[in-house]
Amino acid sequence: MRKPRLLALLLVTILCLTSLPGRAEDKKDDVDDIGNRKVAHRSIISQEKEIAIGKQYADQIDKEAKILKDPVINEYVNRVAQNLARNSDLNIPLTIKVIDDPAINAFTLPGGFMYLNTGTLMAADEEDQVAGVIAHEIGHAAARHWASTMTKATLLQFAMIPMMIIPMSAAVYYGVLEAYMNGVPLAFLKFSRKDEQEADFLGLQYMYKAGYDPNAFVGFFGKVMDEERRSPGSMAKVFADHPPTGDRIIASEEEIQKILPKRPEYLVSTSEFDDIKSRMQTLITQHKRQKGDTGPTLRKRETPTETTQSGQQKTDSGGDDQPPVLKRRD
Repeated sequence: MRKPRLLALLLVTILCLTSLPGRAEDKKDDVDDIGNRKVAHRSIISQEKEIAIGKQYADQIDKEAKILKDPVINEYVNRVAQNLARNSDLNIPLTIKVIDDPAINAFTLPGGFMYLNTGTLMAADEEDQVAGVIAHEIGHAAARHWASTMTKATLLQFAMIPMMIIPMSAAVYYGVLEAYMNGVPLAFLKFSRKDEQEADFLGLQYMYKAGYDPNAFVGFFGKVMDEERRSPGSMAKVFADHPPTGDRIIASEEEIQKILPKRPEYLVSTSEFDDIKSRMQTLITQHKRQKGDTGPTLRKRETPTETTQSGQQKTDSGGDDQPPVLKRRD
């Protein structure tokens, strides 16, 4: 009876350890050491397995979502994303695709697969705001939030099993783990508020390292919140589950002041960003025309007709200057 209890205690201990970064001595606030730090949380899932699972999800999304095929826009977004990835702690390849959807949204799958909606590009005023959204998502991938979340969920599942009744060998354990991991639906890709805060923390540093002003992402937070106040219920999906609360904004501003030295200049935007937005607007207009959605049209009201005593129809024209004719009622 002591062995199952020890196994349960071991699972709980591992569960607690998965919330910690790889090594305690690695400081996540050392901007100069970005790329050499170990910010990834512990997990029982290997990176190879995580990439394989992410590829399965990505294949599913590619089939179901409307992936933008424009090579110019895709090349631009990929270039911005890869520049941020090179200035991050991510140690696996980053794959990013654009979804043709007007909603402001971005999300990261396991293994470095990322998606960005065209609505995010259209809502951004400058390139640095787009970079902030991408950097935030890279933060999720670098910290391996998905693998850590699934590890904790899996261990909790096993911790609740009455082990005195169901003894579990190592082979059985890994067999159950394999079946459980492969059956995880996309709904489990949501991150906790703590993970979102850490992605903010890391993303701001990656922006700074790549040459962008990290205040731009905080400004994008404010823009989304203002839109929500003007039109309640319109909260962008990227912030729907974990909205940019005042605490997150304050924490981001404090991080910028404490650990990110001021620079004389930042990369705000490029003329290419304006060209991309213009190109995207042209594509949106073309798609509307293809769907037959050309906007509202005015219909001319038909003028009423009146039959005269001779049987001829007379049109009551609004431009007729003739005075009204009074008829005597019999």
